[in-house]
Amino acid sequence: MEDANHSKLIKIYDILLNHFGRQNWWPIIGSKKTKRLEIIIGAILTQNTSWKNVEKAIKNLVEKRLINREKIIKIKEEELENIIKPCGYYRQKAKRLKETLKRIKGNVTREKLLKINGIGKETCDAILLYAYEKPYFVIDAYTRRILERTGILKNAFKMGYDELQRFFHENLPKDIEVYKEYHALLDELAKNYCKKKSPLCEKCPIAAICDFCMSFKSKNKR
Repeated sequence: MEDANHSKLIKIYDILLNHFGRQNWWPIIGSKKTKRLEIIIGAILTQNTSWKNVEKAIKNLVEKRLINREKIIKIKEEELENIIKPCGYYRQKAKRLKETLKRIKGNVTREKLLKINGIGKETCDAILLYAYEKPYFVIDAYTRRILERTGILKNAFKMGYDELQRFFHENLPKDIEVYKEYHALLDELAKNYCKKKSPLCEKCPIAAICDFCMSFKSKNKR
């Protein structure tokens, strides 16, 4: 990667950290004692839905005292479906959750997680980074959008997951906390400013170094 893009990547991190502050992800609803398990559950439930819906489902699990590996494995699938219903795709997710918790034992590796049905690379790496403190940068649609719009990687949506992850691994300090914060900050930027439709370029904190924002401003001046 060119030095200019490396500098831009670091600059964006600094700006976002200053603008949003530390995110301290993963957001935990229940007890700190069950933090790891709640992160695993959240990473599965957040597939194809918003975090607000996941929070509702996790609150239901907390109220039922089901942030417990053995209890989730033993509970009837239909009952679990009803409890996590707010997060959508609840039938698939109930099955996936049970299967994952049955198979997560001992030394959890990327290879083991990716063999579980329904656990793709994004979910896998979210579990590894946030639950197990392992250095895997998480790539999601928000990350791709920002990389492409800023001009750091103009074909980000066409690039493979592993290639994009390698880009971050090669150009950021190998620091788990940096990986967590950067991923969380990019998500905040995408949700609040760099929206898929009608992005708020005029208010965006990285507008001055974003190709898309500068192009947007140039068009509006005409």
